[in-house]
Parts: sequence; C-alpha cells; structure tokens
Amino acid sequence: MKYYIISGEPSGDLHASNMMKELLLLDHTIKFRFWGGDLMAKVAHEEPVKHIKDLAFMGFVEVAKNLRTILKNIEFCKRDILSYKPDVLILVDYPGFNLRIADWAKQNNIRVLYYISPTIWAWKENRVEIVKRACEKMFVILPFEVEVYKKHGYAADYVGHPLLDAIEQEKATLPDRDTFIKHNKLDNRPIIAVLPGSRKQEIERMFSIMLNVINDFKDYQFVIAGTTNLPKEAYQPALDKNLKVVFNQTYALMHNAYAGIIKSGTSTLESALFRLPQVVCYKGGTVSYSIAKMVVGGRVKYISLPNLILNRPVIKELIQTDLTPKNLKEELIKIVDPELRKPILADYDELIKLLGNSGASKKVAHLIYKQLHAKH
Repeated sequence: MKYYIISGEPSGDLHASNMMKELLLLDHTIKFRFWGGDLMAKVAHEEPVKHIKDLAFMGFVEVAKNLRTILKNIEFCKRDILSYKPDVLILVDYPGFNLRIADWAKQNNIRVLYYISPTIWAWKENRVEIVKRACEKMFVILPFEVEVYKKHGYAADYVGHPLLDAIEQEKATLPDRDTFIKHNKLDNRPIIAVLPGSRKQEIERMFSIMLNVINDFKDYQFVIAGTTNLPKEAYQPALDKNLKVVFNQTYALMHNAYAGIIKSGTSTLESALFRLPQVVCYKGGTVSYSIAKMVVGGRVKYISLPNLILNRPVIKELIQTDLTPKNLKEELIKIVDPELRKPILADYDELIKLLGNSGASKKVAHLIYKQLHAKH
C-alpha cells in the first residue's frame, strides 16, 4: 500500500518515524511519501517532500507574515498527493496545515487518518467538525481527549503517549553522568539544562532571559540543548558567556541534569518523564499572545503538558510578562532545593503512572493497519 504522511514539527517527525517502523513490521511492502524530518527519512530511506525545518511557523503574526509561503505549500501538497495517488493519507499533529489538507482530501475521496489530535480542548473547538467529516479515525495521545471527542459525538481511539516509546528506546543507549561530562568536556558541578526551543523566534524572545540567571547559580553549570535545525549563531549569547551548547543530545542532557529551564512544548513532558524538575518558560509575540489568550478564554488553565494532564500546577509556568530574570531566579532556587523538589518528583511518578505503559507507536500502527484492511 502507498501511504502519504504529513508531519511539520520535530515532535511529529519523531512520533511519525516510530509509527512508520511499526507499520513496516506489519507490512514490509508499504511505500511512504512524506513531509517530515531526518528521522522519518531514515525509516523510509529517502528524503522528505518538504523538510520540517522549512515548515515551522509559530504564532499568529509569524503565520500572517509567512501566509504566502504556507498557502503555496498547501497547494503544492494537494498536487503532490493527487500525483502520488496514495491509498491513505496519515496526518500527524501540525493542525493548522493538516486540517486544511484533511478537508480537501475527503472531498477528493482520499482516506484520512489522524494521529495526535489538534488541541480542540484548548481553543478552536469548532475544528472538531472538520475531524468528524474528514477523518475516518482520530488516534489521541492524552487520556482526557477521548471524552472531549465523545462530547461531540465522535469516537476517538486513545493509544497512549508516544514519548514513552521514544524515551524507553533511548534510555538504554543514554550515557551515564561521567560519560556525558567527559564527552562534552564539562566539569563536575550539577547540571542545569536549558532548552530554549527549536524555532528562531523562541530563541530571540527567551534565550537572553534564560541566561540572565547563570551568575546567581555558580555552584551549577548551565548546559544548553542545541538543535542543528537552527544556525549555530543562534546560540552565540551562550557561547559569549563560555557556556556549553550540546547539539542533538537533548535526552542525554535531560537524563543527566539536576534541574531544567524548559521552553513550553513537548519538552516539558519529556523532562517530566525523565523526572527532571523544571521551570517552564513561554514568551510569544505581543499580538500573537493577546489573540491566543482571547481565543482560548478561560478554557485552559495551563500551558505545560504535565500540568494539563494532572490538571493542577505541578510545575511553575512563567508566561509572557511573568518571564523575567527575577522570577526565573526565584523559581530555580526552589527546584534545586533537595526538599522542595520532592513533591515535584512525586507528581511526576503519578503522571507516568497515569500515562500508562509504552507501546503507543505499536498500538497506533496496528489500529491503522486494521482500519485500512477492514474495508477491503
């Protein structure tokens, strides 16, 4: 069978690649054409139609500025799908783009399956109507999402969170602390991991604030998680302070760090699964943030996944004007304190138990395979 898969972000690349591996175990004759990143390319043994590094636009203003490019990508995608004639279109997260493609695909009699739901429980709840009319199946990764869809008369399938798979796979190969320190030429002080994000806009808005606190924590060493999706110059502020930037070693860094300063996003849940106490940071463009706040209203109390899943403030979120060097320092002092960090670790254990066992990638692959072959 011919599969056309679309993911547009690093997390989507990771989860789609693991799904693809499991699908190939069920049917080694599957052919993939895809939008994604290096991980998907490694599984498919070919390059993506479009790479995720050219697809990440963050915030209302940034989307508006790049609207022409986005619309060109959508039209190109439609033509490419029609040319490829896939048996199924599998959409992975990336809702702003993928929901448009889903609606169009349904109108063109292309089967659509969706993995990792848009956050309809947070905002734009009307997007559930697109899902209902366009998607044969929605495979969700957060426990409460099944009930959200059920409220709208749609049966979604909960498969578990694929990060559990990714982390379980990685843990066996991760270096211990001594090896990590030696490999990256670090000293023996406890490590505070700094994850400023993988987008240029995130680095520009938050990185300098994150780095402002280093002189207040001289008993610790700050290590920055870098990504090759960004030019090395993006990390110059850290290099100017003689800080170490480690590229493509995020899980190894989380595994060996004592605390973290983490940009809001998937990495907040990854940090929790590594039992890494963290302060969550977010600073968007003023206009984009104001619009988002207005659209979301009071439906969502938190922005970080651990807090959302447990429905309480397990970790501190410094959002927009609250993200200041003073506030960051105060919160970091708390999570490096041996006693004050104990409740956070207990909450993490509860979170891990709630998410269940690993196996999401295998489960979603089996459900996709079953769905596709049930009607043949």
